[in-house]
Amino acid sequence: MKKGILLVALSILFVVTTVAQQKTVFKDLDIFKLQYATDPQISPEGNQVVYRRTGFDIMKDKSAGNLWILNADGSSHRKLTSRESNESQPRWSPTGDRIAFVSTTNEGAEIYMYWTKTGQFARLSQLDRSPSSLSWSPDGKSLAFTMLVPQKPPVIAKLPAKPKGAKWAEKPRITDRLKHEADGRGYLEPGFTHLFVISAEGGATRQITEGNFNHRGNLSWSPNAKHIIFSTNRNEDWEYNFVNSEVYQVEVATGTIKALTERKGPDYAPVFSPDGSKIAFISFEDKVQTYQLRQLYIMNKDGSNKKAITTSLDRSVSNPQWDAKGAGLYFTYDDKGNTKIGYVTLGGKITKLADNLGGTSIGRPYGGGSYSLSNNGNIAYTHSRPDYPADIALLKPKEKTPKLLTRLNNHWLAYRELGVVEEVWYKSSVDGRDIQGWIVKPPKYNPTKKYPLLVENHGGPVSNYGDRFSAEIQLYAAAGYLVFYPNPRGSTSYGEEFANLLYNNYPGEDYNDVMDGVDHLIKKGLTDENELYVTGGSAGGIMTAWMIGKNNRFKAAVVAKPVMNWISKTLVADNYYGYANYRYPGQPWENMETYWKFSPISLVGNIQTPTMVMVGMNDLRTPPSEAKQLYHALKIRKIETVLVEIPGASHGIARRPSQLITKVAHTLAWFEKYRKKKSE
Repeated sequence: MKKGILLVALSILFVVTTVAQQKTVFKDLDIFKLQYATDPQISPEGNQVVYRRTGFDIMKDKSAGNLWILNADGSSHRKLTSRESNESQPRWSPTGDRIAFVSTTNEGAEIYMYWTKTGQFARLSQLDRSPSSLSWSPDGKSLAFTMLVPQKPPVIAKLPAKPKGAKWAEKPRITDRLKHEADGRGYLEPGFTHLFVISAEGGATRQITEGNFNHRGNLSWSPNAKHIIFSTNRNEDWEYNFVNSEVYQVEVATGTIKALTERKGPDYAPVFSPDGSKIAFISFEDKVQTYQLRQLYIMNKDGSNKKAITTSLDRSVSNPQWDAKGAGLYFTYDDKGNTKIGYVTLGGKITKLADNLGGTSIGRPYGGGSYSLSNNGNIAYTHSRPDYPADIALLKPKEKTPKLLTRLNNHWLAYRELGVVEEVWYKSSVDGRDIQGWIVKPPKYNPTKKYPLLVENHGGPVSNYGDRFSAEIQLYAAAGYLVFYPNPRGSTSYGEEFANLLYNNYPGEDYNDVMDGVDHLIKKGLTDENELYVTGGSAGGIMTAWMIGKNNRFKAAVVAKPVMNWISKTLVADNYYGYANYRYPGQPWENMETYWKFSPISLVGNIQTPTMVMVGMNDLRTPPSEAKQLYHALKIRKIETVLVEIPGASHGIARRPSQLITKVAHTLAWFEKYRKKKSE
């Protein structure tokens, strides 16, 4: 008997030991295994959730997403349709008997309908371009959406006809628009986005807005289905007054449009209250500065009696949704690097309901995510922590703890030993402010050992990192680095004053905040001051270039997709028109001294750090010419450097899985080169 018990105990010990031994560190090809949830839409009754489930195709090297549905208790988790094409924008009908969605076809994206009782689905539309902002009418009879209506480009000269069969060069591409290209999309097809409606039973579409204006963003129907509110800029100087937008109302039957707001600044994301008497929207008075706090407003349906109701919250708000009774609104906001769901009464009382919204940006630990509401107050949302990307969570009224309905990666991610993410706070040497950051310890961390420190600077700079899943950060930790990613001044989620400290002062004391964090970790004995490495992309690339121009403490650096010269960048980027006065006073030709003062290229003569420069060859936001300025300057100065240009990559340099692997692999290889030099 005792012998049998001993054998059982040994067997259990063997199994436990074997499972523990099966755990390995996160690897580059694991990126292709990741899946994450987006756009959860809960049924009106609150008993089912449909969402987009996104994964990666290792053979095609791209993401693909299909719609899945499950019960509110997590049961009956299944694919919505048998289609294998990309599906998105699921939207429940008001009675919950149908789900409208968008799916790709051989001819382009179309609107489909799924019937919940039968499981049948069918295509409703035959569109010229892809639909967006899909929205049901309250009576369930119609769907509204937005779509591009193309226009012919301008013609400057009449060219002779080429002979039949002749192979002439392509005709020139001509534009006269202020915004004519966008990073990740390239050249923008000429035309304007308009509102359309289509019967929920299918058939022809009807355009209900006109004019040379772009009508984008979410659409909200009045309860009687006679009007739709939306946001756009229909002012005469709309193209140059690009920050401004207003809330408009269009009569569905006639197309008559009425402006409901008229302030200087953006008014957007309008939503009708359940009884149609009020409209909520997001806005701020444009003070022409780097960062401005977005407040939630309410007004009467005719545009009168406007009132901000989130003034007690020193955070920008997003995604407003009315509760079923019209007594208040739900919304999202970032607080100290973590995205929340909040609720505000019409009297302005704010309550935090949920944490950890996000997980839809798997490369680096940025914010994101979305939520939806049922009539009974159930909230379905994307939930993420540092050890997993977005899953679907459900929070019921008066409950404090959400229920995680999905575990999309648990079947394999449970067998990976991830780096542990820990929050750190320290004081700024500039003004004593509290600065927040995170460290990620390597797997199998040994507290008696000092690890090489890898600093990862976030982009924006008006953005934030947080305690969210990041494949890139985990790969750095798996390579044996203590990873530090801070939120220095200028980062969002700490209030308007903190984020706006970079106004006319960027890069500025945010550099000190990052270095103070490095010194804090050295003082705590977590790292060796002779084993410091630094990287970052976009604004993080700017900060990295600035740091190595200010000191020589880092053994190696990887500067990814940087701005090196604000004078040149400002006039060649896809958003070239948006920098003057919001970032620095005046246009570059009016204030070259200031633009140069804050350009990292002005410090290039100080750089001694071996530096890899990396950029996507199709980057329109921080074009390759910016990266080449740094590379060429370092080559002239005979500083150890290399230029890595990633074909097909835009500013989202790691958008495809193989590009993310390429970025991380080259970064680590560059750092390892200089770690090896020390040991030789």
